[in-house]
Amino acid sequence: MDNGCHCSASSDRLSNPILYNILSQMDNSKTSQNSLNYKSIAHRCNCEQRRTVCLKRTSEICKEASAVLVKTVQFMKNLPAFNQMPPNDQFALLKSCWAPLFILGLAQEHVDFEVMDTPADSMLKKILLNRQESPEMEREQPIMAGVSKLKSCLKKFWSLDLSPKEYAYLKGTTIFNPDVPDLKSALFVEGLQQEAQHALSEVVRLLHPGDRERFARILLTASMLQSITPSLISELFFRPVIGQADLLELLVDMLFCR
Repeated sequence: MDNGCHCSASSDRLSNPILYNILSQMDNSKTSQNSLNYKSIAHRCNCEQRRTVCLKRTSEICKEASAVLVKTVQFMKNLPAFNQMPPNDQFALLKSCWAPLFILGLAQEHVDFEVMDTPADSMLKKILLNRQESPEMEREQPIMAGVSKLKSCLKKFWSLDLSPKEYAYLKGTTIFNPDVPDLKSALFVEGLQQEAQHALSEVVRLLHPGDRERFARILLTASMLQSITPSLISELFFRPVIGQADLLELLVDMLFCR
């Protein structure tokens, strides 16, 4: 059985069968020494980016991630302006911003990690454990494409080498997002975000007076945070710890437990 990757080849055949047939005829009509076999051309394998992965050093990294998550929630609880908002608004902002805030925490704490292929359970193990595959039990597994995006984002922040104050005000701009749906205090949140952005720009100006583009680079890098899904963060860093529990419910308990 041929176990090679055919993701790109099959895609070409489906998207343009005429081109595929022409190339196939050309390939068959020429000798291997004097022709360019298009099958041998290196291509970026989509299968590589879609493969499911899990953490190496799971226990150690999950422990570091949990500490970052606790600090993230504590940061929100210690903001007087956040506590002044209605509970429903607090919940909406928490749901919207916990993952970007957590990623900023990973960057600030310099939590680096590596991944490996997810080991597949054998059929015998599934039978012995009587595992039922139901829609309720199915979860979005971390894939290499998402992990690569996360690691790229972290490297961008590490290259900026933000100070603690820059991280603090950047977190403020992330928490107070007036675009979150159904906010009762949207105008108040918008004002808080503007204040945080202004404070961040002032800190950048004082710490890096000769770098006029730094503030824009920080905001541009921060925009990458929204491209990383909360489900990737949940499954990669916390599923091994919390099992089938809902992470958002745990965050709500942590936030509103006075």
